[in-house]
Amino acid sequence: MAKLRTFLTGLLLSALAASALTGTASAAEAPHSGWNNWSCRPSAAHPQPVVLVHGLGANDLDDFATLAPTLALSGYCVFSETYGQTLLGGLAGGLAPMADSAAELAGFVERVRLTTGAAKVDIVGHSEGTTVPAYYLKYLGGATKVDDVIGFGSNYRGTTLDGLATLADALHLQGLLTGVGCGACTDYLPGSAFLNKLDDGPVAVPGPTYTSIMTRYDKIVTPYTSGVLSGPNVTNIVLQDRCPLDSAGHLGLAVDPNVADLVLNRLDPANPFRCHLFTTLGI
Repeated sequence: MAKLRTFLTGLLLSALAASALTGTASAAEAPHSGWNNWSCRPSAAHPQPVVLVHGLGANDLDDFATLAPTLALSGYCVFSETYGQTLLGGLAGGLAPMADSAAELAGFVERVRLTTGAAKVDIVGHSEGTTVPAYYLKYLGGATKVDDVIGFGSNYRGTTLDGLATLADALHLQGLLTGVGCGACTDYLPGSAFLNKLDDGPVAVPGPTYTSIMTRYDKIVTPYTSGVLSGPNVTNIVLQDRCPLDSAGHLGLAVDPNVADLVLNRLDPANPFRCHLFTTLGI
């Protein structure tokens, strides 16, 4: 326990030092390899800007270091923020209660719409970045402001404690469940008040188009079928049904070229999907 406290204290001090050196506001405004460029204006070919929503314990930089530049190079205006910050600041987002994070997402979408002049946005999310948008669309008016919702490592019915502990170990945040104010962790336990509300009736609401991408090798969203949605405006994709040799786990989805191609295809069917010879082991 003493070692764990030392680890968390060091991590907190590192976060505070990084914030002091770089400045939270300036870092949030700076473009990252073509995304978060607030002068970007959507084109006729891609009229909706893309809002990226990261997973639990991640941030907008590490979770989308591969996908965001790919989308920007394909001509999309791409925006992201580290939402749900608590004691670890911008190092590890998505820790706040998910209803609070959904309200934060609502404000960010409004900023993107106002700045770009777009009537609607597309949302692409990883893990908690599927759950928080689902709540936003269902309960906070997002259904009229979002065209496509594309998620990978999707999670709409929670996960086991083993899944959350696996995530904490993978991110080297062993105190994630108890030590850093993780309201989202409690929200993710099956039977939580948050999940009961989200699952009260269909998760997918009329209007937007939903795509849910899952992997059979998911060790964090357990079972991986927690990502299955139902409804006439829903497409569920198990990655291995499209690419049988792809063994990406939950975190590997964020850097998987097959996932990137699926996202591009779902955003614009004119982009044909092709399965890359790609495998990644682990979670």
